[in-house]
Amino acid sequence: MTYPGFVDHLVFRVSGLDRTERFYQALLGQPLERAEDSLLYVVGDTRLFFTSTVENHAGMQDKERVGLNHIAFGVRSLAELEAIQTQLDSSGISHSGLKLDQYGLKEFIWLDDPDGLRIEFYLRPE
Repeated sequence: MTYPGFVDHLVFRVSGLDRTERFYQALLGQPLERAEDSLLYVVGDTRLFFTSTVENHAGMQDKERVGLNHIAFGVRSLAELEAIQTQLDSSGISHSGLKLDQYGLKEFIWLDDPDGLRIEFYLRPE
């Protein structure tokens, strides 16, 4: 059998492209591309597209409903995770602070994006 070797891209529909850009710029830096109705960021081999929606029923993401619970970005050292915490603090982004995963016993930080999508930074040393 043949299986995929990586996640190529994820597409997220957002209610406000400008506020999404301000938020993710603090997490991921400048977008690789910016168009009138979309943003592109790259994390490792994965491309993240954020596209604006014209739907008027945009609401906060409910991570407990069927569908995506959260997206986790990996870091390789506690120092990297602590640096991300400092970036979040200096950007005024509310977050959980450093927590310990009760299952994997690794440190992480969680936060919600402007549309309520749960984001996590998770320590996974090599």
